[in-house]
Formats: sequence, C-alpha cells, structure tokens
Amino acid sequence: MKPNKKGFTLSEVLLATAILAFALTGVLLVYINCVLLNDANRNLTIALTHAQFALEEVKNTTFSNIIPTYNLVTWDQAAISARGLTTLSSESIDFTAAIEGGDTNLLNVATTVSWKDRNGRDRNTFLQTLIYRQL
Repeated sequence: MKPNKKGFTLSEVLLATAILAFALTGVLLVYINCVLLNDANRNLTIALTHAQFALEEVKNTTFSNIIPTYNLVTWDQAAISARGLTTLSSESIDFTAAIEGGDTNLLNVATTVSWKDRNGRDRNTFLQTLIYRQL
C-alpha cells in the first residue's frame, strides 16, 4: 500500500509564488501608470479650463480695449489666484491679441497656459479664437 501524500512540494509553492509575484508586478505597474496618467489629464483639464476662463474675460472686454489690455500680457500665479482659480505648479497664462489679416474688425486672440508637472517638466496648452466687431 502506497502512503497517501497530500499537499504541495516546496518547489511547486515557490513556482506558484514566483508566477503570482510576476503577475502582481505587472498589475501594479499598470495601476501606477494609470495614476500618473490621471494626474496629467487632470492638470491638462485644469489648464484648458483656465485658458477658456481667460478667453471669456477677453470676450467680455470692449473690442477697442482688447489689444491694449491683453496683447503680450502674462498672468502669473497671483493674478490667476486673484480671479478665484486654483493654480497649477508654476502656472502662467500668456496672451496675444492681434489684428487678423488686415481686417481691423477681426482680432486673433490666443492664450498659452504653462505649468510644471510632478516631475518638474514644462507643459503647456494653447487656445486661440477670433473675435469680430459687429458694426
């Protein structure tokens, strides 16, 4: 009569543990990348919202005051915070406003939002619009 052997050998347990560790490492790396991507997308969404806010402020300015008020102007973090917005790391908003195609009733207004990501790399996004003065 053969002895009744139940259970796993040490080599089987070690192999199963190694396979499990390898699989969990892959899952953990995917999770970490998703967290980092989520952070980057959150910052991009905030930056785009700030750019839209800035363009809305330009839109609410009288047409004749847009170029003198916003051309080559930069909002630093204090100016952004003063408007009730939560700033990103080292955020700034740069404006340009210029007459488009020689038509004095058409302005090209652009905003560039710049900030630093969690690794200290410079990031930016750009929004542009045309504003027409109705006569």
